[in-house]
Amino acid sequence: MTLNDPLANVLSAIMNAERRGKKEIVTKNSSRLIRTVLDLMKASGYIEGYEVTQDAKGDLLAVRLAGRINGVGVIKPRHQVGKDGLERFEKRFLPAKDFGIIIVSTNQGLMTHMAAKELGIGGTLISYCY
Repeated sequence: MTLNDPLANVLSAIMNAERRGKKEIVTKNSSRLIRTVLDLMKASGYIEGYEVTQDAKGDLLAVRLAGRINGVGVIKPRHQVGKDGLERFEKRFLPAKDFGIIIVSTNQGLMTHMAAKELGIGGTLISYCY
């Protein structure tokens, strides 16, 4: 069976593990997009880190959780946002101003919505975490 959205599956597994109080999850989904999203979450302090290990069937991704996530998920449909439109989606997906991150895909790579605001650029909304 194929997966339609591997990023959504990883973030859902992270959210379920956080709710159950686990410290680590292991998943077979390991793409560059997933690793970049996890890097941004690590830089913001939501996870402790991750490790990619080789398996006979493919790469395994072990994510160490910090216990700080209240909500995480992908944004579907992937909205295109200009530099002035980030405020509207910040109100929609985050519980309070300056609480949590929205990950945006820009022409300069993936970054948080705060970094995109500072640079004055827009992009495509990928996921949120608070």
